[in-house]
Amino acid sequence: MKVELRYFASIRETVGVAAESVETTAATLAALRDELIAMDEPHAQALARGRALRMALNQVMCRETACLQEGAEVAFFPPVTGG
Repeated sequence: MKVELRYFASIRETVGVAAESVETTAATLAALRDELIAMDEPHAQALARGRALRMALNQVMCRETACLQEGAEVAFFPPVTGG
């Protein structure tokens, strides 16, 4: 299936693009993250396990267990703090 990816802040800087479309066989966000980590070094560095990051599926914050659907928009961004 094809999904649309969006990267924000330091993740965007490391990956080198703000958005991309990818073909995936992943059923969940966790599996998609693992596919992206295996794709190349910039993705591996930006999305590494153990690195704190947040994910949104179709503009709704969610956990890695969320299920993907064809045409979904997945966003990755670092945790945000405010004051």
